[in-house]
Amino acid sequence: MFEGIYFEYPKVVSFFFIFLACASLCKMRLPSLYFPHTTQFLKQSVSQSRLLQVLKWLGIIMLVIALMSPVSDEAIETDPGEGYNIALVLDASQSMQAMGFDPDNTKRNRFDVVQDIVNHFIRERKNDNIGLVVFGKYSFIASPLTYDKHILERIVSELYIGMAGKFTALYASIAQSVNLLGKAEGKSKIAIILTDGHNTPGGKVPLDVAIELAKKEGIRVYTIGIGGPQEFNAELLEHIASETGAETYGARTAAELQDIYIKIDTLEKSEIERESFNDKKYYYLYPLFIGFLSLLQYVYYRNKRGWA
Repeated sequence: MFEGIYFEYPKVVSFFFIFLACASLCKMRLPSLYFPHTTQFLKQSVSQSRLLQVLKWLGIIMLVIALMSPVSDEAIETDPGEGYNIALVLDASQSMQAMGFDPDNTKRNRFDVVQDIVNHFIRERKNDNIGLVVFGKYSFIASPLTYDKHILERIVSELYIGMAGKFTALYASIAQSVNLLGKAEGKSKIAIILTDGHNTPGGKVPLDVAIELAKKEGIRVYTIGIGGPQEFNAELLEHIASETGAETYGARTAAELQDIYIKIDTLEKSEIERESFNDKKYYYLYPLFIGFLSLLQYVYYRNKRGWA
């Protein structure tokens, strides 16, 4: 507890020598009175006088130590980390009800598998600022950017198929991810879009506009298509990814999807600078308390009848 203690103001120790000099050179002069038969009185007062001296000097020493400000320093340095702003964009359309995506448990639908894999991905991203976009017929921000992984996992677990409509507004989801990441600080902004279908025609946001918005904000849009080759538009997903400087992936099974998220985990990250600071602990309260208590007892016994 008291390892590595030093004094902030060591020169204050000179106060103690001032007290010593004053005690020897500045004695009080009292008128001398003669009392007969004082021998017995002197014997009784010797121990009392010693106690008063101990209390007085203990109080002085402790107060001087408190004024010297004993402290201990602990240098704390934050480890350099790597992190960036990420938007997880999930397709919650009706087609995500398809079974058989996980060969180990064919009764689970695609969305159930995606939820588990995405939550695992979130847990691994310790330094990232992550938000969540869900899309179907329309898209919405399910969670703003946050470092709180527990809240994100809970939100992902509570999502369900059809909550954003039956269809697949893919282009609108790109625009929504731009809304999520647009005001975020930091150089690295990434959107990861997962879908198992084709974009539904008639959306309000054209593809070229959505891509241009992402490029303007410096957002790399990674695309993941899940299911069979005919279930999603691989050419379209590749076009979106390449235009924004990212990559596209396809997954037929849960294991392949897990591997894709592991690959994305190795993306270039913006370095977080190492920060260092000193954690100072002050201990002046301990000698201050002892000194105050000693002087309080000194005053009490000094003024008590029979202790003068």
